[in-house]
Amino acid sequence: MRYKTFLLAAASLASVATMANAQSATDTDQTSVDELVITGTRTAGRSRLDTLAPVDVVSEKALTRTGTTELAQSLSTLAPSINFPRPAITDGTDHIRPATLRGLAPDQTLVLVNGARRHSSALVNVNGSIGRGSAAVDLNAIPTIALDRVEVLRDGASAQYGSDAIAGVINLRLREARSGGGATITYGGYNTLVETARNTDGRRERDGETVTVQAWQGLPLGADGFLTVSAEYRDRNPTSRGDIDVRVTPARVTSRYGDAEVKDKTVYLNAGLPVGSGWEAYGWAGYQTREGGSAAFPRIVGDARQTPVASIYPNGYLPIIATDIEDSTAAFGLKGDLAGFKVDLNVVYGKNKIDYRTESSANASYGAASQTSFKSGGMTYDQTVVGLDVSRGVDIGAYEPLNVAFGAEARWEGYSIRAGEPASYNRGPITTAAAGAQGFPGFQPSNVLSRDRDNIGLYLDLESRLTERFTASAAVRYEDYSDFGSTTTGKLAARYELTEGFAIRGAVSTGFRAPALQQQFFTTTSTNFIIINGVSTPVEVGTFPATSAVAKVLGAKPLEAEKSDNLSAGVVFQRGPFELTVDAYQIKIDNRIVLSENIQGSATGSATAVAIYNLLAPFNVTAARFFLNGVDTETKGLDVVARYRIDDDQAGRFDLTAAANFNKTDVTKLPTTNTLSSLPVPPSLFNRANVLTFEEGTPKRKITLAGDWSREAWGATLKTTFYGSVLSPNNDPTGAFDVRTGSKAVVDLEGRYAINERLNLAIGANNLFDEYPNRTPANVNTTNATAFTGFSPFGFNGRFFYGRVSVSW
Repeated sequence: MRYKTFLLAAASLASVATMANAQSATDTDQTSVDELVITGTRTAGRSRLDTLAPVDVVSEKALTRTGTTELAQSLSTLAPSINFPRPAITDGTDHIRPATLRGLAPDQTLVLVNGARRHSSALVNVNGSIGRGSAAVDLNAIPTIALDRVEVLRDGASAQYGSDAIAGVINLRLREARSGGGATITYGGYNTLVETARNTDGRRERDGETVTVQAWQGLPLGADGFLTVSAEYRDRNPTSRGDIDVRVTPARVTSRYGDAEVKDKTVYLNAGLPVGSGWEAYGWAGYQTREGGSAAFPRIVGDARQTPVASIYPNGYLPIIATDIEDSTAAFGLKGDLAGFKVDLNVVYGKNKIDYRTESSANASYGAASQTSFKSGGMTYDQTVVGLDVSRGVDIGAYEPLNVAFGAEARWEGYSIRAGEPASYNRGPITTAAAGAQGFPGFQPSNVLSRDRDNIGLYLDLESRLTERFTASAAVRYEDYSDFGSTTTGKLAARYELTEGFAIRGAVSTGFRAPALQQQFFTTTSTNFIIINGVSTPVEVGTFPATSAVAKVLGAKPLEAEKSDNLSAGVVFQRGPFELTVDAYQIKIDNRIVLSENIQGSATGSATAVAIYNLLAPFNVTAARFFLNGVDTETKGLDVVARYRIDDDQAGRFDLTAAANFNKTDVTKLPTTNTLSSLPVPPSLFNRANVLTFEEGTPKRKITLAGDWSREAWGATLKTTFYGSVLSPNNDPTGAFDVRTGSKAVVDLEGRYAINERLNLAIGANNLFDEYPNRTPANVNTTNATAFTGFSPFGFNGRFFYGRVSVSW
């Protein structure tokens, strides 16, 4: 199959060359770039090639033609700098999967909606997935049908937008329409041959059936206003890609390792209404409910967790971690002219709520009397942002007026944890058995909390085209947080056009990311019983806040902000229908916030183990982990994007793209605490596996070759994405248990036909040649479940066929 992949990639390149030779000079005027952007600049009228930093513009049409209806997955196939791995058996992360930009953490990219800060998820990723320790925005809470376009700023922008914009900014622009509408139904599923280490002949799987119904309608609001209503329903069945379990007879697949089962219902409103005297009221609102269900590891016959409940599950059982997620947002603003200034005042509220249920499970410590379904508690995060932006042009005798922008932003955040029902975490009468609901023990009363904070930011942003060829900008921002203090960031950027159609650009900036409330206060514990002085004594193991007494005794300190230094330099070239951007970057981040390893001691053994035991014993704790600062990294990379558009009367229209991201991250410093560093052999706070996840857990190169063709009623899209090998590391210092995905090429193909001006049909296949990452060796996959690594940047589900029917009015 591999040779077919490369033949199709070669065909994409050949079509560029062939059609370029056939292109006439008269077509150049028809292919000018006219996409105006607002991300990364506060000066109106900048096109994406005129900006001082690289900005990608992804249209709603391009998102639709990816075959998937998940926004994060669509973006990952269209923007080489974005990756969206599909972790599995990682609890809540299976249901809210994070995306990454330029190989950095998911929460180091700021997400905006209509230029305003979007709230993050209540989930903090604490398991072994990409983005471990982060609390990121859930991109899939926004339906693609509600979007007009997505702008991706690939540059540090903390001085312009505040916290989180270390890697860049993703700005989601909602659809604006006062008339018209459309609806789309997409149906697809996987048809794949799963070849695993224990089953090299493979097994045929047909699963993951997904149906998505989307619709939007533009409505007039007054004489000149608009109200656009968008809605989406998505129902996705789970997938299963686990290996054969040789521990059972007959040997068979006992796991459900793959995509979670998910049902989404989403509605979005976007409105604008002139209110007189040059002022406009605007706002948007969105609401989504999501029901998810993913599997934990199986409890097979003879497992110590199955034996006490054998009368309930004589053949073993597979616990299901279920979630009920609510995501809501609402915004209102006024913008207009006041005394020669452009003024924009808005308030945005957002909330994300997660409730856990553990199904098809048991609390083994209750034996045959155990429940099989548990309410396991949950988390909520909410955010309110009030923003004021003011700008005006000032004539300084330059080629263009100096755009002076200044403003303020106030933000209030809240985070809470709710306990599950007692049976989800209690220990029953069988003290030798595992306590709590198997798969996902509930949050305990000791985990319950409610915390909040506030901050205020002030900024000044200057930008001007000083001469016909030279544009420059400067920005400075001051932020003060109620919990960790203040910080000031700055940015300088410039663009110089050497000749017509050829320019150089660059930027230097400092950035920061405030510690999330989720990172500061997330806590979850489980209670175990051990014998101390001949007495069965309850002890706790789990994750503790850095400010807790348990973490403090290990040397933890209150979290501080991450800080970054960003450098970028690039070139922009445009000649008629051809355009090319090349941008190099370097991002140094100090004091990154990470989740520590489990720090565990014992009453006997090495001097270090005994010392840790004595530190934790007063709290009846045997093992603890916590968030802390202290990891420094350096990321270097190169983004290349080339586009060519051809309009030919006979052959049709071709939009051809070649895009690539080359990225490398090095960990230059590891965290320590004074307490643990003083021990005879200090324990590792950030081990080999986590270091290598930072350095090699995302592709060092990702290259996409894409061609989109249309002629009269027909159309097609062909795309080949090449992924560099990714490492899924282990803590064995020899590397014997590391797994690499291998360098892979994934081909997507779609064909379209317009029956008339209103009705369109499409069929396609994602991963046409059924490509998989390298198999996990049997000696590494000791659970028999994880047949492929969840670090794979294109997942591990195989070939996906789909069909789409769209109607417009």
